[in-house]
Amino acid sequence: MKIYFYTGPQCSLCDLADIELARTSRFSSLTIEKVNIRNSTELYHLYGARIPVLKRDDNNKEIGWPFSAADLEEFLQ
Repeated sequence: MKIYFYTGPQCSLCDLADIELARTSRFSSLTIEKVNIRNSTELYHLYGARIPVLKRDDNNKEIGWPFSAADLEEFLQ
């Protein structure tokens, strides 16, 4: 499964989200593409106040911070 990880430079919340993502049991089966929202005006307007956000490629569902490893497990089912 492919996940987009919307992030930004020097984002401490994104660092915390990355740790939670690494704790999920499905981590090894994920393809994670980190996307710096500052590289796109459109993404910056969509996610600037919400990062970190994870978005599934298969169904476009999103989960925003704060989330736990348990929340991620449910999101990835």
